[in-house]
Amino acid sequence: MPVSAEKIKEIEQRMQALGVSEADFEESFIRSSGPGGQKVNKSSSCVYLVHIPTGLSVKCQRERSQALNRFLARRLLLDKIEAQKKGFIAAEKETIEKIRRQKRKRSKRAKEKMLKDKHRQARKKELRGKVGPEDGE
Repeated sequence: MPVSAEKIKEIEQRMQALGVSEADFEESFIRSSGPGGQKVNKSSSCVYLVHIPTGLSVKCQRERSQALNRFLARRLLLDKIEAQKKGFIAAEKETIEKIRRQKRKRSKRAKEKMLKDKHRQARKKELRGKVGPEDGE
């Protein structure tokens, strides 16, 4: 069961969108394990794909066909790359939002509450005043 031209185009478009090229991949073929009998034991249909810039890797032996495993491995690796990039972008957005919240102007009620707490603390400190010599000595 060969991979259709539409699916190959779809993978190529995803690679372009993510800024990944075919040269970024290091591909090797290994003998599969598990069910499949003599066919699996004699042929190297398992695909091991590494994206060199990120170091992400995928091993695919889902099908008996090497061509189909190559396609599936690329799809899995692109999913991983996309998830990593989105995770990085989400973390970056989170830090930007945190800074925005910190810089945001306080509401009137928040200011009043803060000042009230500061005045209470000041009164507490006043009561602690220095103990000095008394006039009666």
